[in-house]
Amino acid sequence: MLLLLGQSAAYSMGAVLHSSTRSTNVRMASISRREAAAALAVGSFVLTPLAASAEGYPQLSMMTTEGEMQFELWNDVAPKHVASFLKLTKEGFYDGCSFHRIIPGFVIQGGDPNTKIGYGPDGTLDTQTKADKLQSRTWGTGGPGYTVPAEFNERLHEFGVLSMARGTDEDSAGSQFFVCLSRERCASLDKKYTAFGKLIKGDDVLKRIAAAKTVPGDIPIRRQGIQQMDKM
Repeated sequence: MLLLLGQSAAYSMGAVLHSSTRSTNVRMASISRREAAAALAVGSFVLTPLAASAEGYPQLSMMTTEGEMQFELWNDVAPKHVASFLKLTKEGFYDGCSFHRIIPGFVIQGGDPNTKIGYGPDGTLDTQTKADKLQSRTWGTGGPGYTVPAEFNERLHEFGVLSMARGTDEDSAGSQFFVCLSRERCASLDKKYTAFGKLIKGDDVLKRIAAAKTVPGDIPIRRQGIQQMDKM
């Protein structure tokens, strides 16, 4: 599943980064340069929001192929998203996923379990087998099997902000997320996508991932992966 709107001249205004769970049997463009028809995610899941801690926000470590990033999670403005994100993290859901869309100056997007496989033996698109190529066509369509209702809020989408992808249905968020790379390109995402955290350590790591070379479709040539995520 995926959410995102292109803001530059390189993208159509209002284009959305869509995502969907595989149970819909309808493939949606992850972070795409064109608008895609949305498929509603099915299923429901009851999440118990975490109360905001007097000691500060819960924090999360994301170890990637480029190093560690640490995020604070805004459980005061997006409690259901934070609860879901931490639940999936505890289950190891994100471990082994890849960032399957990278748009310089805009976002990096990940969180699709389908991206755990699909790169070739050397971790690049160059050595993909036939099976890998078929698998990579599913990138951007995976999810956790349930959806999280929108929690749009006043937090700005700027560099390092963690926000949740979704389809055209505002309540179709699942597991796919994106990290903003600039305020200029991401300002139009405000109050349209649920911002639920921000990078507090690892700016250099985020910039290295964002600098990865891509092929048409904004897919990284070399795997940019999430090795492990843990609540701190």
